[in-house]
Amino acid sequence: MKLLVVFLSLLFTLPAAVPASSPYHLPNLRRHYEQAAADKKAGEKFYQLMADYNERDAVVLAYKGAAEAIRARDASMFNKLTYVQDASRTFEQAVALNPTNAEVRFLRFSVETNLPSFLGLSQHVEEDKQVLLSALLNHPKSGLDAEAFRTVRGFLIERSHVSGAEAQQLARITE
Repeated sequence: MKLLVVFLSLLFTLPAAVPASSPYHLPNLRRHYEQAAADKKAGEKFYQLMADYNERDAVVLAYKGAAEAIRARDASMFNKLTYVQDASRTFEQAVALNPTNAEVRFLRFSVETNLPSFLGLSQHVEEDKQVLLSALLNHPKSGLDAEAFRTVRGFLIERSHVSGAEAQQLARITE
């Protein structure tokens, strides 16, 4: 009986799956993120979309952190640090909600690897890299869908975040 109560309490505290019609549906967020990374106007649009998100889905929260970081990239010198600190706090919330989620870790990793080291806000790079490598090496049991798997693997290899041996090992994994 106690086990049933614990299970039901967990069931009702977990975030519901985001419906495909929602702007927070993962394929939509991934496209917004990709566009925002390449274009200032798309970055502001992505930030505006994510600024209103106040729920507790770890992956969506991580995209909110990414939007805050992108806003920092495009902000005046006076506001950059504020937005980066906001992103850092949002990533902490997302990781606390789901510490093993590779997509959450990837988003934080992709931001932290691009921050200047003097800010002292890149302390999770090695930890996140290990989570990502473990997830990729366990694919398809990684929790990443095929699109996320390709994105994470491509990012790690193309940006030289892995050794040559690790890159070869990752390249052999099929979706």
